[in-house]
Amino acid sequence: MKKLCVVGVLAATAFTSGCASIVSGHNQPLSVESRMKGAQVTGANCKLSNDKGTWYVTTPGSTVVNRSFNDLTIRCEKDGITPGALAVKSTTKGMAFGNILFGGVIGAGVDMASGAAYDYPSLITIEMGELPFVAPPAVDAPRAEAAPADTKSAN
Repeated sequence: MKKLCVVGVLAATAFTSGCASIVSGHNQPLSVESRMKGAQVTGANCKLSNDKGTWYVTTPGSTVVNRSFNDLTIRCEKDGITPGALAVKSTTKGMAFGNILFGGVIGAGVDMASGAAYDYPSLITIEMGELPFVAPPAVDAPRAEAAPADTKSAN
């Protein structure tokens, strides 16, 4: 009976944890730097966020974020400079695919749900002084409608 309990606990542990979460965890350290026209900008206050949380860093600086499938949005501000903003896409780590083969669907599902299967770049550079701008669609000026032609002829 005792052996059965030990086997059950080991099996439960194996099926509820994923390979990526064991190897690299749910958190990721990353560095943020800000630049303007190629020159480093120091002292910019940056806010990083995804669906797992929000973090703050002053450039150049480092922080630890929670991994996620969703984009990591970053906005940096400094007095006298137009803010910089960026959305960084996550990538799926190679070990997540290995987890499907060796750890099974449950382990892969755990890693994907927790964010452990994903990575952001370890260095993120924000360009200050210019925010991306999307122009609104052009609106055609209203055209004057031609008066309907008189189909009756005067005789």
